Amino acid sequence: MLAIYQKNLIISFFKSLGIVTLIFLCITIILNVFEELSFFKNVENINFTLPIFLTLLNSPSILFDIFPFIFLIATLYFFSEIIDKNELNVYKNYGLTNLKIINIITITSFITGVFIVLVFYNISANLKFFYLDIKNNFSKDDKYLAVITSNGLWIKDETKENINLINAEKIENNFLKNVIITQFDKNFDFKKIITADKVNIKNKSWLIHDPSITNENELTKKENQIVFEANFDKEKISSLFSNLSSLNILDLNELKKDYKTLGYSTILLNAHQLKLYSYPIYLSIMVCLSSILMFNVKFNKSKIFNFILGILISVTIYYVNFFFKLLTESEKIPITVSVWAPQIILLLIACIGLVKVNEK
Repeated sequence: MLAIYQKNLIISFFKSLGIVTLIFLCITIILNVFEELSFFKNVENINFTLPIFLTLLNSPSILFDIFPFIFLIATLYFFSEIIDKNELNVYKNYGLTNLKIINIITITSFITGVFIVLVFYNISANLKFFYLDIKNNFSKDDKYLAVITSNGLWIKDETKENINLINAEKIENNFLKNVIITQFDKNFDFKKIITADKVNIKNKSWLIHDPSITNENELTKKENQIVFEANFDKEKISSLFSNLSSLNILDLNELKKDYKTLGYSTILLNAHQLKLYSYPIYLSIMVCLSSILMFNVKFNKSKIFNFILGILISVTIYYVNFFFKLLTESEKIPITVSVWAPQIILLLIACIGLVKVNEK
């Protein structure tokens, strides 16, 4: 059973967390509404409620991304509150050390992080998927679609004269392997089928090696090499599958199987999954680090100072994570290093601070 002081600490911490989360949610909604209004400004007959509805669908996903910084700032706010109310001295009079206080709210953060990953993330991912599905209906790129299934990569590519349905078994470097291109005119009347063992998709002028071409009224004929103009290249195909935040945990596992079948790189997907699995630990480290900062700054600092301090630390940590993410995408460092290195750095800083935290 939890002691009374533990319950009070946890309740106070959740109150601070709720207040800071609400503030960031309001900021997120306001900024996102303007972004959605900008997106729909040239679309006719759009009701004002649609951008608001889309904002509400997208906001949980944004909140999930910034929760580590919300927890950091919420911890600063939590200590400011208990210091202003002189509760910290009361806890110490009853034998509660600084280390015990940090331990209680850190464990609380870890348990909360597990709940966020298992429940909140899956809900936010489903809402994000719904958000993207609605928004794609208004996108100018609706003529150019691509999906990955257990049967490989499927692409619908519409040009001025033709509609091309493209299926490839796998991707290797700059090549599509075992490709079938079925070409129709604008009325969806069949024109021809092009099959090839490999197609170079480095740029939008595809080089099809040793293709077999079957026209509507002709027998199959062989060519050495032909150029096929498309709206896709390797970079654009890769970007179509980069929004992993719209997939829940089960969908991520299914997509990973499809990626392996296709031969598509799973680097970003693995990094995203590892980020999810380490998320509760990340939140705990942020709370621990924030607690140590509060015990190492003068208690007479204002709440505005603490808030600005939290923002500066959050921005610094964000760019450190972004730097490691770029190194992963360029395959200069392993996935595990990119995810764990920033957390290990923060953990080492926290451990140094914990050594003398009870002397504060």
